[in-house]
Amino acid sequence: MSVRTQSSEQPADDGGTSHAHEAAGDHRAGFACFVGRPNAGKSTLTNALVGQKVAITSNRPQTTRHTVRGIVHRPQAQLILVDTPGLHKPRTLLGERLNDVVRTTWAEVDAIGFCIPADQKIGPGDRFIAKELAGIKKTPKIAVVTKTDLVDGRALAEQLIAVDQLGRELGITWAEIVPVSATANQQVELLADLLIPLMPEGPALYPEGDLTDEPEQVMVAELIREAALEGVRDELPHSIAVVVEEMLPREDRPADKPLLDIHANLFIERPSQKGIVIGPKGKRLKDVGIKSRKQIEALLGTPVFLDLHVKVAKDWQRDPKQLRRLGF
Repeated sequence: MSVRTQSSEQPADDGGTSHAHEAAGDHRAGFACFVGRPNAGKSTLTNALVGQKVAITSNRPQTTRHTVRGIVHRPQAQLILVDTPGLHKPRTLLGERLNDVVRTTWAEVDAIGFCIPADQKIGPGDRFIAKELAGIKKTPKIAVVTKTDLVDGRALAEQLIAVDQLGRELGITWAEIVPVSATANQQVELLADLLIPLMPEGPALYPEGDLTDEPEQVMVAELIREAALEGVRDELPHSIAVVVEEMLPREDRPADKPLLDIHANLFIERPSQKGIVIGPKGKRLKDVGIKSRKQIEALLGTPVFLDLHVKVAKDWQRDPKQLRRLGF
């Protein structure tokens, strides 16, 4: 078993300025994908590698619905990270479409990072995904043991051995096995160092400074949905969709005091869910607006007026027409 860890003589992060593999060879650019069961830390890891929030995170499973491309820039390389929904046993048409997105993405990337949390034993969900990965022969696969800050050294060692054994059982040859903690920023740069050599040689695919190719309206909608997911009942996250109807600079504002008006609708499936999202006397919805507005202003770099409304789209997860209207 080959487990990669950062040398104790080298700082964990050096800002991307001195990487041995970049000194040799030509420029590399390509796509890597993080896969794993829901809540395995894929979105948090994407954000840590990019250095800015480009994917929403939550302690609820199935928060990621769009494939978000986060872009990591290096002097001699560009790594485009594709964040996918967690592969799962679908119960709705939405679930089936999310799984289709995952499989399509796997077929198109240059490397796959299989995320397995350090604090949870390998279970049926991990095995289900690993079996699917075993069928993809040509694409290099790195096993990424996430959330290492939540366990002690002994538990981490046991998990690394279990991951190695899982690969042997299913005929998967891991290119690397890497323990990381995105929240503690441990070995995040090392993971990028290991992914970049797996990319094909070629010019940069995105301009310097771009961190994602997601449309701003999609990212704004995701930030609102992330705020709406906090503190709601277990059954509700799957039922919330957000659509930004309008983003327009307010007219008659002086150039040095701009204001962006954003009008968005939060869609739920049943009238009974409306009160959960809005809360007593509108408090929950107001909190959602305050929290998401701060994130949106940080993302867009401009003051924002955020207008939120909650609407019912009956059983939208099972209705093809509703799914299309809501962007799925």
